[in-house]
Amino acid sequence: MLIPDSWGPDRGSSMYYKSLFPDLPKVPESNVHHLLFNRPDQKEWPDYTLFVNVATGQRRSFREFVERVRDGATSLGADVAQGGLGLRPENGELVGILSENCPDYVALMHSLLVITVPFALFSSYSTPYEFKHANALAHPTRIFTSPSLLPLALTSGLPADRIYLLEGENNGYISYDQLVSSARKDNIPRLPVRHATKDTLAYLIYSSGTSGPPKAIMISHRNIACATLGAMVAGMETAKVRAPPVWNTPNGLEVTFNILPVYHSLGLCTTAFFNFLKPFTIVMLPKWNIDSFFDSVPKYHITTIFLVPSLIHQIVHHPRFKTTDMSSVKAVASGAAYLPSQLADQLCARFQDVDRVSEGYGMSEFTMTIATKPIPGLLNGRAKNKPGSVGILVPGVEACIIRPDGSLAGPNEPGELLVRGGATALGYRGNDKATRETFVDGWLRTGDQLRIDEDGVLFFEDRTKDTLKISGMQVSPAEIENTILAQPDNLITDVSVAGVSGGRTSDERIPHAWIVLSPAGMALGKKEVVAQLDTWVQERLSRYKWLRGGIKIVETIPKLPTGKVLRRVLVEDYEREVKAKAKL
Repeated sequence: MLIPDSWGPDRGSSMYYKSLFPDLPKVPESNVHHLLFNRPDQKEWPDYTLFVNVATGQRRSFREFVERVRDGATSLGADVAQGGLGLRPENGELVGILSENCPDYVALMHSLLVITVPFALFSSYSTPYEFKHANALAHPTRIFTSPSLLPLALTSGLPADRIYLLEGENNGYISYDQLVSSARKDNIPRLPVRHATKDTLAYLIYSSGTSGPPKAIMISHRNIACATLGAMVAGMETAKVRAPPVWNTPNGLEVTFNILPVYHSLGLCTTAFFNFLKPFTIVMLPKWNIDSFFDSVPKYHITTIFLVPSLIHQIVHHPRFKTTDMSSVKAVASGAAYLPSQLADQLCARFQDVDRVSEGYGMSEFTMTIATKPIPGLLNGRAKNKPGSVGILVPGVEACIIRPDGSLAGPNEPGELLVRGGATALGYRGNDKATRETFVDGWLRTGDQLRIDEDGVLFFEDRTKDTLKISGMQVSPAEIENTILAQPDNLITDVSVAGVSGGRTSDERIPHAWIVLSPAGMALGKKEVVAQLDTWVQERLSRYKWLRGGIKIVETIPKLPTGKVLRRVLVEDYEREVKAKAKL
């Protein structure tokens, strides 16, 4: 796809859109640690409780955390002769993190940022099959893991002495806590913060992008800085029209409940980056448990909750939703997928101080947020919150909409959304083809169909890309197809997977497979083939990727002469059959 040369930052152009927010402050070319922890305003902060771990009840203050980060960095980066691990980016070191949520997950990441050693965020819900793929993309030289995930980490191919624990104990394995303690006990001279340029790799996070199996997105120090400064500018503008809330909590601070995995962009940015812009406490749940959720809200005086639509669906339909004391909650935000208005209304009706669910639109390839729904009166009333929209562009973002032929679409005309700004990722690690297709001349192709109206408000129309959003996670039909095709008994000759209705929300699509039997499959019998393939997928893929929509045996799979599968035809046939059955 060609990007027209004439595109430029012309605010007057009706086809080119720039964020309505003020521009970002100049982003210094430095390690993001300085922006997050060495700001002058932080010297005035009280030493507040930064993290609480629901599983252990452990609390960690802001100053304790920063000291821990720097001691951890020293132990990781100091020479082996001094008692450190000697990690250096120039030696090709990359640290994999395979863990459930805990405060040291965030501390370890920041220790690695200090010494500019990149890290890869592995899903703590990975099956061995999924972990093998993610591990092969990252090629980590060391792995930090939870004790419960140690057996999976040991399948990485790394020697056991290159695998460490993030928390807890296991004989023969060194923990991050022990590394921090050894830096202090052995008086290892504290390492300075290493310089980072705008392209210094910070971390890898996984996404299916616009198509195909999961890919490792490369996020730089500058990407984190731009995304964080964007949140800061938006916060400053919000403060102009909304008085800061009074938090009715023991310390008078906002208490945020993070129940989303830190390996997911929304959980990561809200728990490891944006939370250092002002003092507030984060209560961390190691992994999702609905009873722990309801227990924790009154226990910790939770004021703010970040959710995804599938969890909101579970919460509002749970018996405890009506009985738990949730009077402390003042703000709820939802991300990662479209939130149906009916679900948002059900949630708000239960919280006396919550008049709206904060929503936005983003993707990991842009570090996090692209658009956000504004509050009333923001930007002197120029920022409009329109029903059915995904909001306005966040600070530091430029966008355009393109037609299928690559030409610019006009106002209110749907097309593919392209965005650019300092938060645009460096590309995909080890996948030049996907990088070239997605990152074009400084623009990120989102693979989503949107339109932008005359007020700069974005409306989601459809997904151009094949990926599905289930429980806020990206699911690639191609990954499920490849898994089915890898079944060793040659039971099928062709397969196609697509999303069909039946998810937790009206917008959510669940995976359904269409298969063509081979002679071996016909001999085994339809029922047995379906059962075997279903079991095969469940053994290899995370639960949210299972074929909840079912498996259908067909004579042929419709394709274009180029070989491209006509998924839309298959889905339309499926939905017609479902409607016909419903009438019966």
